[in-house]
Amino acid sequence: MSEQKVIEQRGLWLDEMEVGATYKHAPGRTITEADNTWFTAVTMNTQALHLDAAFAETEPFGQRLVNSMFTLATLIGLSVTQLTQGTIVGNLGFSEVAFPAPLFHGDTLYAETTILDKRNSKSRPGQGIVTLEHRGYNQDGTLVAKAVRQTMMFDSSHADTANETGK
Repeated sequence: MSEQKVIEQRGLWLDEMEVGATYKHAPGRTITEADNTWFTAVTMNTQALHLDAAFAETEPFGQRLVNSMFTLATLIGLSVTQLTQGTIVGNLGFSEVAFPAPLFHGDTLYAETTILDKRNSKSRPGQGIVTLEHRGYNQDGTLVAKAVRQTMMFDSSHADTANETGK
C-alpha cells in the first residue's frame, strides 16, 4: 500500500505571494444583531449608534450601525485561511482604514485582498514584509470597508521548521 499524501491547510508563504494578485475570500459572513451587540459590549464601546435602536432611528441612517471595528476585524479574519494561516509572523500596522458605507444587522460581508507590495526583510532572514489591501463589500456589492495592512510573513524556508514543531 502506498503512503497517503497529507495536505495541510495553510496560508501562503512570502515567496508564493504575487504582487498585483487579488484573492476573493469565501465564504462571506452575515452579521447579526447579537454579533454587533456582543462585540460592542465586550470592547466597552458604548456608542448609542450600535446599541440603542430608538436613538439610532433618529440619526441619518435610521437604524443601528454595525460597529466599524467589528467590520474591520471580520474583514481581516475572512482573509486568514487563504493568506496567512500559519504563515504570518505578525501584523506590523495599518496605513489606511476607511468605511465608505455602513454595514447593518443582517448584511453579509464579502472580502477580497490584493497584494500591493512585498519585499524580503533586511534584518530577519526567511521573512519579509507584505502590504495587503483588504476590501469588504455587502451583499449588494457596495464597498463598506477598506484597509491597507503591512504584515511580516515567513517564506517557504519556514515550512520545515513548522513541520518539525507540529505547527
